[in-house]
Amino acid sequence: MSQDWRPGISEKTLRLRAALLARTREFFAARSLLEVETPLIGANTVTDPHLDSLVTRLAGQSTDFFLQTSPEYHMKRLLAAGSGDIYQVCKVFRNGEAGRRHNPEFTMIEWYRLSMEYLELAREVCELLAALLDQPDHAEPELLEYAEALERFAGLNADDLSDGALLAALNAHDIAAPERTHGAALQDLVFSTLVAPRLGKNKATVIYRYPAAQAALARLCRDDPGKAERFEVFFDGMELANGFQELTDAVEQKKRFSNDNEKRQREKLPTIATDQRLIAALADGMPECAGVALGFDRVVMLAAGADNIAEVMSFDVTRA
Repeated sequence: MSQDWRPGISEKTLRLRAALLARTREFFAARSLLEVETPLIGANTVTDPHLDSLVTRLAGQSTDFFLQTSPEYHMKRLLAAGSGDIYQVCKVFRNGEAGRRHNPEFTMIEWYRLSMEYLELAREVCELLAALLDQPDHAEPELLEYAEALERFAGLNADDLSDGALLAALNAHDIAAPERTHGAALQDLVFSTLVAPRLGKNKATVIYRYPAAQAALARLCRDDPGKAERFEVFFDGMELANGFQELTDAVEQKKRFSNDNEKRQREKLPTIATDQRLIAALADGMPECAGVALGFDRVVMLAAGADNIAEVMSFDVTRA
């Protein structure tokens, strides 16, 4: 008789996961963040060309709805309505993401701080990780600018990130780039293969001041508009969190959505309608804040010493 009905997680890890969730809520309660819930199904979705949303059709509706890749847009509408500091633990969905560290459905912790700048929030992320991973309080995270990390681990000068220089760095490590990979995609490949695996050894590493081309929903640096107030947190070579000094300018946000759709057209991807409710919320006045999303399942992987995300989920996509 087939045994594939069984969960992929052990009882020990199941209990560890529950304990880490409880510890997470204790962490935020001690800091007076309000826990919120927002829709998993929405009328709009992200325009980011690197993300592929799962689509569904609701009975009686003539247009598609989407399983959310992040609670971000809805949470920002709450912020604009005056919610104050908020957090959420929820399921999110990303089509085509499956592998040792990816599952199309996973658990995200997302939170927003009105009283913090983005690097202050990065430190709070590291404090949460220390609490969840039983790290010593004195283990200060390493902070590295994006350009500095490229120079240290890939031998690249930030003044020359041409395709030729990026390909040379990959070739030096016998890594072949997929055909027609260039520009930002090639730079991301260099970072993910040569830099990221070497970050976060024994303590968290925060990479910050990303290129403006990778700003996503982050505000650009006031002292250098070629860079963005964005950070990512790595531990043991694994990306755990992605955060921003949030963009609050409705006009700039609408422009970025349009730019994303232009990229989608060039890459022959479907265009995504602009989320007009988010634009309206920003125009009405979303407060200045920093926000971050943390992949909870990956944190459980680290705490459990697991090599595959399926080991820390009750039922990953292969068992669903």
